[in-house]
Amino acid sequence: MELVNILAEQYAALYTSPEDELLHSINDSTSATHKQPHMLSGHVQGKMLELISFAMRPKYILEIGSFTGYSALCLAKGLQHNGELHTIEIRQEDAHTCAENFSRSALHKKIHLHVGNAMEIIPTLPFVWDLIFLDADKTGYIAYYELLLPRLSTNGLIIADNVLFHGQVLHEKISGKNALAIDAFNKHVAADDRTEQVLLTVRDGLLLIKKK
Repeated sequence: MELVNILAEQYAALYTSPEDELLHSINDSTSATHKQPHMLSGHVQGKMLELISFAMRPKYILEIGSFTGYSALCLAKGLQHNGELHTIEIRQEDAHTCAENFSRSALHKKIHLHVGNAMEIIPTLPFVWDLIFLDADKTGYIAYYELLLPRLSTNGLIIADNVLFHGQVLHEKISGKNALAIDAFNKHVAADDRTEQVLLTVRDGLLLIKKK
C-alpha cells in the first residue's frame, strides 16, 4: 500500500536539508548491498530524528535496532557534549556494518554498540534515558515499552518506528504477526494513562510518546 504519494515524498526530500557525506554514503551502500534496504530510516526521517535530538539536547539516547547505523548517527548529532548513545543490534552482520560506519564518524566515541538480545542488554545499562528510538522486532514493542517507560526521564521521548507497518494496520481485517503486534502496541499506548502521544504519518509511521 502506498501510504504517502511518491511525488509528495520526492518533494519533501527536495526541500529537506541534504544528508552529510557519511549518511549519504551509508544510504547508498545499504540500498545497493543490503537484502532489506527499506529498513533504513533514510533522508527525510533521518533529518527529522536529528532535529528532534538537537531540540532536546539529550544526555543519554537508547536505540533498539541499529540496522546499518544511519539513524544512530542522526540521533547522535544532538547529544550533549558529554552525552552517550547506546544502540543494540541482534544481527551480527548488521552490527559489523554498524561498527564500520560508526568508526568513520567524528561522533564515534559517543556511540556504544551492543550486540545481542535487547531484552537482556537493556537491564545492564544504568541510565535514565532522555530519548529512545524503538525500531526492533515488532512483536516485542509492548515489552520494550513497559521495560523502558519507568526509565524514561521526566521530559524524555520515546519514538517508535513502523507504527503503520506498511499500511497493514489500516486493513479492515489485520493479518500477519507483525501487523497484529503493531496494532496491539498502538492500542496499548493509546490506553495508557501514564503517557500522551502523537502518531505521525512520516514514512512508515512514527509514534512519539512522552510521560504526562
